[in-house]
Amino acid sequence: MRKCFFSRAMMALAAVLAVVPAAGQESGQVLKLTLDDAIRIAVSENPTIKVAEQQIEVKKISKDEAWQSLLPTADFSGTIQYTVLAAVMKLNDMEFKMGKDNTSTWNGQFQISLPIFAPTVYATMNLTKSDLENAIEQSRSSRLDLVNQVTKAYYQVILAQDSYDVLCKSYEQAQKNFDLVNSMYKLGGTSEYDKISAEVQLRSMNPTVIQARNAVSMAKLQLLVLMGVEADTEIEIEGSLEDYEEQLYVEALDKSDFSLENNTNMRQLALSETMLNQTLRVQKMNFLPTMALSGTYAFQSMYNENWKIGDYTWAKSSSVVLSLSIPIFRMGNFTKLRSTKLQISQLTQNRDYTERQLGMQVRNYRDNMSANAEQVASNREAIQQAEKGREIAGKRYEIGKGTILELNNSEVSLTQAKLTYSQSIYNYLAAKADLDLVLGVEDKLYIDENK
Repeated sequence: MRKCFFSRAMMALAAVLAVVPAAGQESGQVLKLTLDDAIRIAVSENPTIKVAEQQIEVKKISKDEAWQSLLPTADFSGTIQYTVLAAVMKLNDMEFKMGKDNTSTWNGQFQISLPIFAPTVYATMNLTKSDLENAIEQSRSSRLDLVNQVTKAYYQVILAQDSYDVLCKSYEQAQKNFDLVNSMYKLGGTSEYDKISAEVQLRSMNPTVIQARNAVSMAKLQLLVLMGVEADTEIEIEGSLEDYEEQLYVEALDKSDFSLENNTNMRQLALSETMLNQTLRVQKMNFLPTMALSGTYAFQSMYNENWKIGDYTWAKSSSVVLSLSIPIFRMGNFTKLRSTKLQISQLTQNRDYTERQLGMQVRNYRDNMSANAEQVASNREAIQQAEKGREIAGKRYEIGKGTILELNNSEVSLTQAKLTYSQSIYNYLAAKADLDLVLGVEDKLYIDENK
């Protein structure tokens, strides 16, 4: 009987927790949290969200770099050449010295270039715009995922607290049962076996209560980690899962169709398809000619025998060049086009498969919500029956018609009924949070940080 009780209690508690390293808590100001508070803090403090926002800034810079390619560029280049021994060219019986020994030659050049027609740059500008939109959607995906994790972690804390309260009340009842049996034993109204059984039942509850208390601490620690808050922060979450029962029945009656229009995976796939089509367009632009205008201003001073720059004689020149480049044949362009078209085809198939998978998830979460809603109603009736059964078992034992086994079993049944009741509400809320994640629900995504 005790083993059965232990296993049932621990199974209910095991669903509460993810494995989180233990950490000590220091006394300090208590932070009272609602679900909205927890999400607001997480969205503003979690490192994952900050990294996603920084990625958006990186994409904005890339977008600026694309259109800046159309701006004129200016360059200056200069050389100084010192001739120690000039080369000699011989032609028949004649010799020509190519320069002058021990002299320096100075060259300088300013050049300004301006693209006139650059189709690849125009197409790249659209591509970087879509890349920025994709980064924004990825940031939204990170927020949705964080909201989902924080929401379930918040409910886990409440479940752990409810389980702990149930086990504490069960422990108190076991204490009362022991006091009753012990007093009756002293008066000779019951056997020593009943007294020992009641005492064993009481002592066997103590480790379970301690584990439940630790479960609350670890659930709170998990929530703090997701919120990006120091692990030694004291938090307080009021209420119980029973407070969500009415909301549960209202939501369970919602039979509206659920669209995947806001699903972040589908949005990212659509953006990826757009980017691939734009990449294909960029690659096609490589077949078009490009035109650029450039202007050059140059100056030169030759055969200087000293380093008095102010005395040099400078020869100046300037020119304007209009250049046209027409690609004739580049096999790599055709290879890139073929590769990109295959990627587009793969993405289309992947999108169809993903949509079917997400539709199945939506159906599964809705079925789980309906099943747990029905279980909640059934489990509440089970609690009422178990409370009545425990009361009857207590009265029967007091008048000598019941056994200690009946008394212990009635308490175990009541404890299990309460734990199952809380677990069914948590399962519903967790399924609802997962459904919101799949549907891309944004009700809690951008909570006012000044709230």
